[in-house]
Amino acid sequence: MSTCQPDLMRALHDQHAAAVWAYALRLTGGDRSRAQDVVQETLLRAWRHPEVLDAGRGSPRAWLFTTARHIVIDEWRARSIRPEVLTDELPEVPAPDGVDEAMQSWLIAEALDRLTPEHRMVLVECFYRGHSILEAAARLGVPPGTVKSRTHYALRSLRLALQEMGVTP
Repeated sequence: MSTCQPDLMRALHDQHAAAVWAYALRLTGGDRSRAQDVVQETLLRAWRHPEVLDAGRGSPRAWLFTTARHIVIDEWRARSIRPEVLTDELPEVPAPDGVDEAMQSWLIAEALDRLTPEHRMVLVECFYRGHSILEAAARLGVPPGTVKSRTHYALRSLRLALQEMGVTP
């Protein structure tokens, strides 16, 4: 992409921006913000196509006006395809669908399957069934200290399994 020198763009702006602004303001039905955007885009396109400034081609004003008109037409066409809907009501807040929770449960279940049976059983007893260390020890038939150490190592193994699956716990 070839570009104009800054002095040429400044001269183009000084000579034609006011006229293009007035024209764009009429094209946009008096919408000053849209007209400003049209002028800015028109001058940007002129900067990208410095050949329009060639003295042998005459005044670039006709090219600028045509480009501004095309920009407004393109905007109109885009809005007619995807019209903007204005409302004074806020959009509805989406209801939780449970997908995130289901995915999380599925990932944890898969990671639990990668653990040894002893580690898996201690996590199920302590975290899923909500048993205390003493209750888990009685249900598993092991001393409470073993439940504590297995829980520690099981959580480390679970974290590692999740990381291997690409999940950051």
